[in-house]
Amino acid sequence: MKILIVTADGFEDSELLCPMYRFKEEGYEVDIAAPEWGQVKGKKGYSVSANLSFDEVEPSTFDVLYLPGGKAPDHLKHMPEVQKIVQAFDRDRKPILAICHGPLILGKAGVLQGRKVTCYLKVSEEIQSAGARYENVPVVVDDNLITSREPSDIPMFMKAAISLLKKGI
Repeated sequence: MKILIVTADGFEDSELLCPMYRFKEEGYEVDIAAPEWGQVKGKKGYSVSANLSFDEVEPSTFDVLYLPGGKAPDHLKHMPEVQKIVQAFDRDRKPILAICHGPLILGKAGVLQGRKVTCYLKVSEEIQSAGARYENVPVVVDDNLITSREPSDIPMFMKAAISLLKKGI
């Protein structure tokens, strides 16, 4: 299984690193896409290496999309190439996982209308303005979409994500 993580500078370190290593622990292949190849720095100073630029991403070659939070999603949500990636995954009903500020990207991509989601409380109004039905709970699963609120929810988020992926949705 191939997982695409979409991020940029300012990601929430634990929200990218913990799921990334959990995916690898399950034997999944993980690629990181950013505005350009190379080092991407998190809010707390950790770095990851992006091996794809957004322009190089071919959504059909991936099984899952993951959008970590932090400050990066507020910038990424305005990028047409990121919106196209999200729309392709949604159109193909592939699993989309997003935590914290990550759902902001989904909202701008226009894929939240009528969907149940959760996110970081401070951005819940923007998510609702995008047509989502917000729930202030640790994890929300709505068909192929799994969302979560914050770093402390990562264990529950990853349990739901791995369960969904093992079912082969």
